[in-house]
Amino acid sequence: MELVVGRVAKSHGVRGELVVEVRTDEPELRFAPGSTLTGKLPRSKQTQQYVVESAREHSGRLLLRLDGVDDRDVADALRGMLFVVDSTDLPPSENPDEFYDHELEGLTVQLGDGTVVGAVEEVLHSAAGELLSIKASEAFPPAGREILVPFVTAMVPTVSIAERLIVIDPPEGLLDPE
Repeated sequence: MELVVGRVAKSHGVRGELVVEVRTDEPELRFAPGSTLTGKLPRSKQTQQYVVESAREHSGRLLLRLDGVDDRDVADALRGMLFVVDSTDLPPSENPDEFYDHELEGLTVQLGDGTVVGAVEEVLHSAAGELLSIKASEAFPPAGREILVPFVTAMVPTVSIAERLIVIDPPEGLLDPE
């Protein structure tokens, strides 16, 4: 499974620098000078390899120079490009309370009494923190609706990748359709 670690937002300057939206917890490793990135344009199945020449932070954004991208026109052609990694290439997390998004997607979500709430569709990242987007089961009509649960220990006390299960303890009203 391909996981996005960055996205080219736009070009910067006239010498081919790129403004990259970072989507990884380890930008210093993924975008280190000399590292190879796999790039994929939206709606394309083809990938291309790029070698990072330099990376720097500028006004809260990552500016990246890639080998062979030497002017604004070439950089502009890369707008929207996604930098991806294969999930099988990722090392397991050393912290038992940290998970990759793809590990949580598809897990069954239930209440402490065993009632199935649904399954995790995706993990949403917001300024306020992570949210589990859960597709509701028949037990929480209307079935198929989206339920958002903050991914915090107080509401998500149990995550078992091995059992493919998440147990939630939501406050009253969180699962109500209104």
